[in-house]
Amino acid sequence: MLLAIEQGNTNTLFAVHDGEAWIAQWRAATEATRTADEYAVWLGQLLSMAGLAMTSVDACIISSVVPQSIFNLRNLARRYLHLEPLIVGENAELGIEIRIEKPSEAGADRLVNAIGAQIAYQGALLIVDSGTATTFDVVSADGAFEGGAIAPGINLSMQALHEAAARLPRIAIQKPRHVIGRGTVEAMQSGIFWGYVSLIEGLIARIKAEYPAPMTVIGTGGIASLFEGATASIDHFDPDLTILGLLEIFRRNTHLTAQ
Repeated sequence: MLLAIEQGNTNTLFAVHDGEAWIAQWRAATEATRTADEYAVWLGQLLSMAGLAMTSVDACIISSVVPQSIFNLRNLARRYLHLEPLIVGENAELGIEIRIEKPSEAGADRLVNAIGAQIAYQGALLIVDSGTATTFDVVSADGAFEGGAIAPGINLSMQALHEAAARLPRIAIQKPRHVIGRGTVEAMQSGIFWGYVSLIEGLIARIKAEYPAPMTVIGTGGIASLFEGATASIDHFDPDLTILGLLEIFRRNTHLTAQ
C-alpha cells in the first residue's frame, strides 16, 4: 500500500492507496515542529481504526511546502515504515516541463496539482487551488507548467481583517444570504465571500484573455467546495487533484525504478 502525504501551510493530508483505489484519508493541522514519533502515534491509531497497520504500507510519497517539516516526515517513513520515501523536489522525478523563468521556484503543491490535472483533463488547463494561498496555475495542452498567479487565501484575509480592525469580530466563512449586509457580521461575510468570488472570477477572466488557447478551469483545495454553485467561472471542482498527482508521480518513479 502507498501512503501519500501532502503538506500545506495549514493542513497535512495523509491518504492510503491499495493499488486500486484510495481507501483512507485523514487531515491534521500542519505543525512544523511535530516530530516523527508524534506523527507515528497519530497515524498508527488512525490506521488501526481503519483496519490497517503500519506494516501494510510498503511505499510512501511526500509533498510539502514546509521545508522544516520534511526532516520529520522522512524520519516517519524511515523509522516506522522502514522505507525510503519519494519526496517531491528532492528524489522524485516529476516528468513535467516547467516553463517559467526560475523552475526551482515552482512550489511542490502547484506542480503536483498540474500533474494530477494533466492526466485527468484534456487541453489547456487553469487550476484554482483555494488554501492558505489561492493559486491560479496554467497547464498547457502538452502538459507543461506555465506559471500563474498567487493571491492570499480567504482564511488569511479574514484573519488579517479581524486582527487589524479592533471592532471587527472573528467570523466563520459562509455564503451570506445577501450581498448587502444588514449588520457587521453579514457585511464581513459578504465582503469576504463575494469579494473572493470576484477575485477568482476576475483573475480567471484576465488569464483567459491573456492565454492564446481555450482553457478548462478546475477548482481544488480545502476551501474550493465553498464556492461551488457561486460562480460559473469554474468548470469542474475536483478535491482529489493533489493526491491524484501524487499517485501519478509515484507510478512514474516506480516505472523508472523497474527499468
